[in-house]
Amino acid sequence: MPKKLTDEQVEAYRWDGFVGGIQVLSDKEVSCFRSELEAFEASNGKALDFPERSKSYLLFEFADAIVHHTAVLDAVEDVIGPDILVYHTTMNTKEARNEAYIPWHQDDDYFHLDPPEHVTAWVALSDASEEAGCMRMIPGSRADGLVPHVEKPEKDHLIRLGKAIHDRFDLTDGVSVPLKAGEMSLHHTHTIHSSGPNRSDNRRIGYAVSYIPAHVRPLTEPRTTVLPVRGQDRHSYFDHETRLSGAPLSAAARQAHEAAYARYAAATGISR
Repeated sequence: MPKKLTDEQVEAYRWDGFVGGIQVLSDKEVSCFRSELEAFEASNGKALDFPERSKSYLLFEFADAIVHHTAVLDAVEDVIGPDILVYHTTMNTKEARNEAYIPWHQDDDYFHLDPPEHVTAWVALSDASEEAGCMRMIPGSRADGLVPHVEKPEKDHLIRLGKAIHDRFDLTDGVSVPLKAGEMSLHHTHTIHSSGPNRSDNRRIGYAVSYIPAHVRPLTEPRTTVLPVRGQDRHSYFDHETRLSGAPLSAAARQAHEAAYARYAAATGISR
């Protein structure tokens, strides 16, 4: 019996490759987490950017809390099992009235994991409506496996290197997956997805957490790092990260983040 999802939601994930509208955070948690993020941005004088946008759970308490959140992990366990590792995360923010968008792509083209059982939990820290540029999914596309992606950097692309599935879909294709603040969606690593511009008056903030079952192994070098968050890792295909403790953004936290991000960037090619 599922821990968090309904039987119908589990079935939708299996067939469609995604499921949305999963309530995971309280209003108080959303307010607290967003405040921590925006306090850092205010002190830094700009929106969160790379490298802090990646693997933020090694730097910030709010990000650490999200990747370990019981409601999030219960839903993830319902689709990939009880031995769960965090492979990567990305903070996805679209400013209000901004034409930036994410073109159609599959996560596996960046991650290269075997078997391809990675699931992305996209946790909304603000409302992600259609007007605000919520994600769109192509139902059933996971069944086709990995399709060719091409590097084609363009103005307003939010994907680094512009590596995507170009000239096959319009941004209005597929099914929209709107979320309220505090909700999340789950999508499979082979589900083709995108998101359009934010034409609302508010920021669209989401934390994309890439979870994998512990039996998944990397197909790239160098050996990357993961954070164990539930169950056991009996396989040791990755080196383990240490959970954030002590002060966020401390020298020790920044050093651990820098090392983990450098290995991820080298393995996935985003350092080019």
